[in-house]
Amino acid sequence: MKPMLLAARAAPLLTVLLCGCTGLFHSNALPEQTYYLRAPAVPAGSAAAAPAAASLRVARPLADPGLDTSRIMLLQPDHRMSFYANSRWPAAMPDMVGALAVQMLRASGHWASVEDAASPFPSDYLLQLTVRRFDADYTSGALAPEVHVVFEGIFGRRDGREVIATFVVAGSAQASANRLSEVVGAFEQAADAALDALSQQAVQAAQAAAQNAASPAPSSSRYSQ
Repeated sequence: MKPMLLAARAAPLLTVLLCGCTGLFHSNALPEQTYYLRAPAVPAGSAAAAPAAASLRVARPLADPGLDTSRIMLLQPDHRMSFYANSRWPAAMPDMVGALAVQMLRASGHWASVEDAASPFPSDYLLQLTVRRFDADYTSGALAPEVHVVFEGIFGRRDGREVIATFVVAGSAQASANRLSEVVGAFEQAADAALDALSQQAVQAAQAAAQNAASPAPSSSRYSQ
């Protein structure tokens, strides 16, 4: 068969294959959206406590099972956990919470410095958080969810790993509508409330530690009359 005839017969087949390949790269899936949270410029309780002349390091937060993800989690009836499709936080949720905690504690003005887990600088105190809840709760049956944020904190001296205080802080907010923008707004309100309480608890723990260090322990010696 002549080369020109072979080329003429191959051309329609090549056209069909190219059209098929073009279809393979077409998708009707919605683009993924990334949502972020901001810590308030000045914590609500920042004026209530005196400054602590000490530095603080915030370790990378831990998270309960299912929460160490960048997915925006939700709870449904019958103990079901799921997430919003095509939506996520800008980083794994514990990393985002750690960044928000550092911002909040720095903005409070109560510390000589506040460092994150990657900082090379030493610190006087260490704060370890565990995220117990960070979800939009639909279990009540309401159309719009209520967002719950719960942190458990362990505050201690960095040297010697001495535990000074443990506490639980929480925040909640009702989403105004069952739209993700309103749900994310409720996440921000709930997180702000929990982080503000966290800031106050950390300062109180540092103040109590400083007072205990300044007060000599009572002597157990007995003197005879």
